[in-house]
Amino acid sequence: MSLDKKILIVEDELKVATFISKGLHTQNLSNDIAGSGTEAISLFNTNNYDLVILDIGLPDMSGLNVCEYIRKDNQTIPILMLTAMGNLSDKLSGFEAGTNDYMIKPFDFMELLVRVNSLLQYSKLVSRQNEIIQIADLELDLNEKIARRSGKEIQLTAREFNLLEFLMRNKGKVLSKTELAESVWDINFDTRTNFVEVYINYIRNKVDKGFPDKLIHTVVGMGYMIKQK
Repeated sequence: MSLDKKILIVEDELKVATFISKGLHTQNLSNDIAGSGTEAISLFNTNNYDLVILDIGLPDMSGLNVCEYIRKDNQTIPILMLTAMGNLSDKLSGFEAGTNDYMIKPFDFMELLVRVNSLLQYSKLVSRQNEIIQIADLELDLNEKIARRSGKEIQLTAREFNLLEFLMRNKGKVLSKTELAESVWDINFDTRTNFVEVYINYIRNKVDKGFPDKLIHTVVGMGYMIKQK
């Protein structure tokens, strides 16, 4: 990586922020440090960044709010969220806010660097994409992050969009709840939870409601699939 890549580190613990910053500099990755959500938003509005490393626990606001702010302005910049909390609900909240990846403190810097490089490479590929996935009259514009059915735009959250994209990329294939949880949320599926079913219902109401031809189907006891008649 070269110095033309710039990273915003949002971390109120100076020791942790300095540790990350120095490590990234050894890899020729320039960076700025923000110690609060307000400072992070100010820096983000002033500079062009290629990636954001974002702590959830900030002194003035939640990192989730910062993530949501960034996503309103930029749908493609990778966001790696750091947190001392690692339960399922915390991860879901982060993904719903628009984060791309998730690391729990304390962490090993080399693992962080692997994640950073992976996100930067992914971002590079995404920036080159000009792709539209289509099934029947449903279109998913991966470049603009917009879904349309019969030409009408469908409002989706970041996680709903990712779930619909995964379904459409696997058109005609039955996908289990475990496979969806691991592929879309990058978490191990807990059979005691129903969040996959909840999100399927969210996108089903947005994609199929009001249309005679239903595209999202439940295969009882097996999972879900998207297909046209």
